[in-house]
Amino acid sequence: MPTFKLPLSGDVVQSINPFTAFMTGGQFGLININLGQSSEPKVEEDVLSDVATYGKQLGRIGDALIVLLDHFHPRAPLTGEETAAIDALKEMLEKIAQVKERHHRPALHPDAVAPAS
Repeated sequence: MPTFKLPLSGDVVQSINPFTAFMTGGQFGLININLGQSSEPKVEEDVLSDVATYGKQLGRIGDALIVLLDHFHPRAPLTGEETAAIDALKEMLEKIAQVKERHHRPALHPDAVAPAS
């Protein structure tokens, strides 16, 4: 399907560097995001621009956790608190998978959010 664009609606590229904005005193727009302090802001900036966004990083971590949880066999019974933590994670990962599928993206599903115990 061809891309349809209205006049004056071409691609807009704007470089926003949140790590140096505090030095200029500038405001990004109506919404400002404080990313917190970093011991190595240049490293974070390079990772975000050259490797992966925070969302992509979290997505990959979530997918890896689904694989690990599928093969998880605890040596000792889990406490109620531990079971609840794993169940909450599986529930969140399942909701994320559903959102991904709504947007026609590949998604891993945790074991139908089966209880951890």
